[in-house]
Amino acid sequence: MDAFEAITTRRSVREFTDREVTDRELDRLIEAARWAPSGLNNQPWRFMKVTDRSLIEDLSHMTKYRGVVAGAPALMAIFIDADEMYDRTRDLMSAGAAIQNLLLAAHETGMGACWLGEILAKREDVQALLEVPDSFEFVALVALGWPVERERSGVRHPPEKFVVQPPETD
Repeated sequence: MDAFEAITTRRSVREFTDREVTDRELDRLIEAARWAPSGLNNQPWRFMKVTDRSLIEDLSHMTKYRGVVAGAPALMAIFIDADEMYDRTRDLMSAGAAIQNLLLAAHETGMGACWLGEILAKREDVQALLEVPDSFEFVALVALGWPVERERSGVRHPPEKFVVQPPETD
């Protein structure tokens, strides 16, 4: 699968089989994520692999997407580290790029993933549960696993909706 195919065929997966996601498989996703661009190459992201069923269950109660979280064999909690930060907005963009790399790497391996943002409403609770350093800011949770087989299609608006023209000059 080439990069363009991965980008255009990746879909959010919200239903997973019981098949385990191994530590090695999670490490491979982190390897892809860490190659994302970051301002000043500060690499502010931090990743926590969550496979403990008790922690997954506790995290599932912190979001209205409880079923997605509880049904995932593994989660990846993503943080930015204020100790490595030079600009919060830019570092959040860098974390987003790392997350996209992680999602694309998961898709390329046949794994399913769902990037969850709604749980950020419980950021402080998540950080306390996961016992991260005070310098860490929780920015996303990704549910990971092997997808239940079903057809997944995506709809996108035409490019014309997104492309704006610069002003004309003399």
